[in-house]
Amino acid sequence: MSYQHENLAAGRWQEFNFFEQMANVGSEVERTISWRQRNPEYSRLAFERALELLDLTAADKKNLSRLKELLRVREALADYFMFDNIYGSDDQKWRNYFYAFNFAARNKVKS
Repeated sequence: MSYQHENLAAGRWQEFNFFEQMANVGSEVERTISWRQRNPEYSRLAFERALELLDLTAADKKNLSRLKELLRVREALADYFMFDNIYGSDDQKWRNYFYAFNFAARNKVKS
């Protein structure tokens, strides 16, 4: 499989704690949102990176107890950005969701 984040996929991703991982996913989601109107191609690429990082997070053994949430987040993101938005997501809800992880990661909260 080809990764956009090759060095992270090679094992570096597991060095981050859960909050740092999710904050990085959130950064790609923010790029997806911010590029959506200005450059749809950049937005699509950022979305693909977000999914890739989310998949790496789900595959990380230390996150096994969070697997259900991670897979639901992935489903809801795909629904919002690529399908019919049956869950009723919006940009601000995604920003709020990932803000908590960013806050925890910046304040060195241990997961």
